[in-house]
Amino acid sequence: MSLTLDSPVQYVKGIGPRKAEALETVGINTVAELLGHFPRGYLDRSNTIDIGRVAKDAVVTVVGKVLAQGTMYGGKHKRFEIILGDDSGHISLLWFRGHKYFQDRFKKGDILAATGVVGWYNGFQLAHPEIEPLESEDKVGAHTGRIVPLYPSTAELGKAGLSSRGFRKAIKFALESCAQEFDDHLPVDVTDRYDLPRLSFTMRQIHYPDSLDNREAARRRLAFEELAELQFLVLRHKSKIKEIKKAHPLKKHGALVKRFAKALPFQLTPGQRQALKTLYGDMAADRPMNRLLQGDVGCGKTVVALAAAVYAVENKLQCAFMAPTELLAEQHHTNWKTTLASIDVTSALFTGSLKSAARRLLVSRIAAGKIDIVFGTHALFSADVQFKKLGLVVIDEQHRFGVAQRAKLIAKGAAPDIIVMSATPIPRTLALTVYGDLDFAIIRGLPPGRKPVKTVWRMGSEREKIYRFIAERVANKEQVFIIYPLVQRTENSDLMAAEEAHREFSEKIFANLNVGLVHGQMKTAAQEKAIRAFAKGETDILVATTVVEVGVDIPGATVMVIEHAERFGLAQLHQLRGRVGRSDKPSYVVAVASAPLSDFARQRLNYLVGHSDGFELAEADLKLRGPGEMFGTRQSGALNFRMANLSSDQDLLQAARDLIGKALEQGPAHDSCGPNQSQIVEYYAAKSALREKIAEIA
Repeated sequence: MSLTLDSPVQYVKGIGPRKAEALETVGINTVAELLGHFPRGYLDRSNTIDIGRVAKDAVVTVVGKVLAQGTMYGGKHKRFEIILGDDSGHISLLWFRGHKYFQDRFKKGDILAATGVVGWYNGFQLAHPEIEPLESEDKVGAHTGRIVPLYPSTAELGKAGLSSRGFRKAIKFALESCAQEFDDHLPVDVTDRYDLPRLSFTMRQIHYPDSLDNREAARRRLAFEELAELQFLVLRHKSKIKEIKKAHPLKKHGALVKRFAKALPFQLTPGQRQALKTLYGDMAADRPMNRLLQGDVGCGKTVVALAAAVYAVENKLQCAFMAPTELLAEQHHTNWKTTLASIDVTSALFTGSLKSAARRLLVSRIAAGKIDIVFGTHALFSADVQFKKLGLVVIDEQHRFGVAQRAKLIAKGAAPDIIVMSATPIPRTLALTVYGDLDFAIIRGLPPGRKPVKTVWRMGSEREKIYRFIAERVANKEQVFIIYPLVQRTENSDLMAAEEAHREFSEKIFANLNVGLVHGQMKTAAQEKAIRAFAKGETDILVATTVVEVGVDIPGATVMVIEHAERFGLAQLHQLRGRVGRSDKPSYVVAVASAPLSDFARQRLNYLVGHSDGFELAEADLKLRGPGEMFGTRQSGALNFRMANLSSDQDLLQAARDLIGKALEQGPAHDSCGPNQSQIVEYYAAKSALREKIAEIA
């Protein structure tokens, strides 16, 4: 039979029924799905160099056999070392972390490709190189003179004969058999406009590139496809929202909003007032508001959201104010219940820890409309919680909630207005991708009186000085956070951990002080107890993981020490920094780095010290670390791009958004919509179905 893209994969030469069964386990059933199994990397055999020809400071790729390996000890640091050799010589491959991992991963006789910068210390060496294990068939000299694709595989696929080499053979045959079947869904004028290759060229060059430039061109086309699919999903959702009409457009704000502003113990900043003007305008419209409210750490997002809630209450509507933890929900309620009561606005706290009788009473009061603003947690999703007239939903720390969860809360009202708040500034590219269906409102500037936090970074060798500084601040009636990346030390890591540090501080270094501990593996009640004790001043030092990075408001805390700061992203370091500097006292952050420290890590830490603007730091973090590590999940899978890179493909994101936006705006039935626009809408409507399913279960 002739092979087509729709043919079952078993008919590809070299596959057969047994391998087809193995492929089914990873979602590959057809020839098209096989060709969608893109390489995870490439070995540029045209640029490999004999080990005997390497030179200091050159970036090289060498291929050789593991002659010896093991953990070496010397000086202050141990290292894992591999001696890699070919017919021309040998070179050392060095790692200073993860010894156990590497010990178990490689064995004598393995064939490896290693890429890195050549150094010299008693011989040539590559420190922390990129490693590519090669099959025994791929000995030095095989596939010379070309760029070789390296395919992802699993243990089950490998047993079935589908290692990287097996995939190469099958995909090469499929490409040759289906070369004429790549009908391009994008019109030529579109690919020309955005300088993208046609699909047939793309599929050949992504699997078997003639050059690295051609491979990059193919990657950009596939990246455009990923971004266009996601933009279709978010922009179509945005257009559907705009078709909804509110049952309760709000009247112009009046006396109650003014009373709220007067009851505040501070003046709103110009940035807060501008954001409120935007929110009030949205809420007065006949379409539901969908706003992402963001600003720098400490800019005062909560008071802006509360002012919007008071506006809703003034129009006889209720507000659900959602926080990701009981502690944060309680903190919001405690901070605002007195101010709200002073203007005759009723509020309550609804969490999962409420006793049965209290819960039933509060549920009945919410349903009767006797509670104006309900601060709560996930417990608000419960079926028994019903509102009399829910007009506004505020979701704090939006990235902690999935789309389906948010929908459950929104469904408790009739097209309520929605404000979602982000704890940290989000880079524009990431915001357009993840929150593309929302409009943005940004609070610029910080409240007056907030002193800048002095930030420094130090090497771990200076810990004794840092501990003396901590003792001085505590003697001055101030409190200290000490942050660690891990809860417990592991065999495969040299990173310090919170539990071990807490024991040492409590028993030795700060034995005369009250040292608390909080981390994500503790039960919620224990976490909240530890943080409450710190907030009340009962604890001098709180040893913690990043569980405290958002929402925790401790005015007495003036110092934060962040251990292994080189392991954190800029956005997360800035967010942690926001936990101090919340009083009129000078505040400090000491980022502690551990040796050996790369130039990349030094660059990041220097950037943190030199910049206090969260938006600048967020943009830098996106470029340095990528979206996956700096951001949680809103739509599970939405950022699991295989080809797109949000830091370098910003032009493609904007191009995809423009293309999809125009196609949706015109629509297939529009008079000026030619076949090209209709073709684009129909194609991405079908392609986005999978994305939509992923978003629904997030």
